[in-house]
Amino acid sequence: MARENFKMEHSLSLIEYQNLEDQVKAMERDGYVYFPNVLKAEEIAELKAGMDALEPIKENFDHYSTPEKDIVGKKNKQKFLQKHIKCIFNHNALFLNYIDRSPIIELTEAVHGEECHIIGQSGWVTGQGRPDQELHVDWLPVPLPEEVICKLNIIVPIFITTAHFYLDDIDEEIGPTKFVPGSHRSGRTPNGDTTWNGVKEQSIHCRAGDVIQFRSEVWHRGSANKSRKTRYLMQVHYSHRMITQKFPPYPHRFRFNESILAQATPRQRRLLGEHKSSNYD
Repeated sequence: MARENFKMEHSLSLIEYQNLEDQVKAMERDGYVYFPNVLKAEEIAELKAGMDALEPIKENFDHYSTPEKDIVGKKNKQKFLQKHIKCIFNHNALFLNYIDRSPIIELTEAVHGEECHIIGQSGWVTGQGRPDQELHVDWLPVPLPEEVICKLNIIVPIFITTAHFYLDDIDEEIGPTKFVPGSHRSGRTPNGDTTWNGVKEQSIHCRAGDVIQFRSEVWHRGSANKSRKTRYLMQVHYSHRMITQKFPPYPHRFRFNESILAQATPRQRRLLGEHKSSNYD
């Protein structure tokens, strides 16, 4: 079922696959899966308020800048509002409750295994003036010649996925995420290219409360916020148990907030890293 809201030229095709098997196939084929209406209005408001209250921690590589100055972290003295906070589950139990949100968690366990975990969770608050990013991949775990992947129809395992929880209606003015669907099958990084296999980059135009989950090799970028609105985005990064969690500060100085950990369910504790003893333990 396609979502027609905000449909315009060069919009990413947003098709809701309700069957888990079809979601897995879409992740393998297209590199992303769309989940509409995941969050209710009151949840969106609560998450935004929670992000506004987050305090950056320099040692965690957090960043906070205003149009006047960088307050925490250095981003070349950028002159716009941006707050990027890591490990937000450890700040407020509110965010913990979204690391295993259905139906995202069911797809996550299907592609990463029942012993998967999060490798991070971050909150982004971005104001007017944020410039365009360049197309990039978050991680390319298996570089391969394109002809090997496509001609031999190789299905590369899905190592890392990221769920984008959009907390605002996303149109072209507020700065949508740009995707090149299927580009994970290129076997490489963009290297300055803006199209792959004849496919141009496309914008995610969606509603507040929608979620896009995508694999780390897809070519994508954030785009400029040309509006007068502040854009809110929550990310949850998932992977196999054997891939390390990105919980700064390093090395080995991260400490769980015990009051928050005490509120976690068994599934959430496993996603935070409480695994059964296995190889290399």
